[in-house]
Amino acid sequence: MLTGLRGVGKTVLLHEFGRIARGHEWIHQHIEAAEDTRFPDALAMLTRRTLLQLSARQRLADQGRRALGVLKSFQLRWNLPDGGSLDVAIDPVPGVADSGALEDDLADLFLEVAQAARDRQVGVLFTVDEIQFLAREHLAALIVGLHRISQEQLPLIVAGAGLPSLPALAGEAKSYAERLFTFPVIGSLDQTEAMAALATPAGEEGVRWEDEALALVIEETKGYPYFLQEFGKQAWDVAQDGRSIRKDDVEAAIPVAVNELDTGFFRVRIDRTTDAERAYLRAMAELGEGPYSSGKVAAAMGRTTPQVGPLRDALIKRGLCYSPRHGVIAFTVPMFDQFVRRWPEVGPTSRPSAL
Repeated sequence: MLTGLRGVGKTVLLHEFGRIARGHEWIHQHIEAAEDTRFPDALAMLTRRTLLQLSARQRLADQGRRALGVLKSFQLRWNLPDGGSLDVAIDPVPGVADSGALEDDLADLFLEVAQAARDRQVGVLFTVDEIQFLAREHLAALIVGLHRISQEQLPLIVAGAGLPSLPALAGEAKSYAERLFTFPVIGSLDQTEAMAALATPAGEEGVRWEDEALALVIEETKGYPYFLQEFGKQAWDVAQDGRSIRKDDVEAAIPVAVNELDTGFFRVRIDRTTDAERAYLRAMAELGEGPYSSGKVAAAMGRTTPQVGPLRDALIKRGLCYSPRHGVIAFTVPMFDQFVRRWPEVGPTSRPSAL
């Protein structure tokens, strides 16, 4: 379970896991959760596609037909669509994945899929992005299903990614989650890594970054991968001689890069917030660089902590904030405080200050 702020490359890593799995002839399926995701439906579609891929590799054997029947039972019990292409000749398997207890039914479904994969001597990888959006009972069911798979030593793996709150959410859903998963933290690149991320691809195109130019980009971006990508792109476009990227090229590119981030990466995350939620975000940002005491944020708004509690909870649910520990709140997006402080002045024609 990869954890980290937004823009650090968690999704890229999930897709790389999938590429590696496919390279070993495993079956890979991916979903991205959202606030309105119906997780049982999403998992049913994952398993359906997996079973159809398994059956396409050879004649549909008894285990494969049974697994499709279990999937049909799961869909019928949880009132899920079948995607319009399950073989009508396959009957549901009574008594399996149809108890009405999601933890048990999902575990049954995972077992059938994994056993079908084992029979074909292949593995299955499910990757799930934005796991923090899953309802607690859905996350618990996922954990229980994987625990059963682990006990049976079957070839089905789930790799996920989410915000820094994910380890706590998993632990709250099921206490043994910490024994089932590892939670590597994905963060900003160190100076050497950040320099290589910019200089290596440019060098392959015959362009050299001057040391002062690299140092300025790293200072402005703090090594966050998405920001490095945006600043590198704009500096590349600004550079004139086609052979090197200098410090003055970076200086000219800074306002363009910041404007791109403001109107895209940052702005898209704030557009759906209410006026009250934005007031809470501004109160956080005006306190400087986080994390922030929830009590101090409330005081900055002239309110008590309980009064602004619903706003705090709504922002966490939207994935804009998370709670590193009790009574503390932080932005999930790097340097979001700086964006919020300059945000009212940011527009299509403005030239914002540097990050």
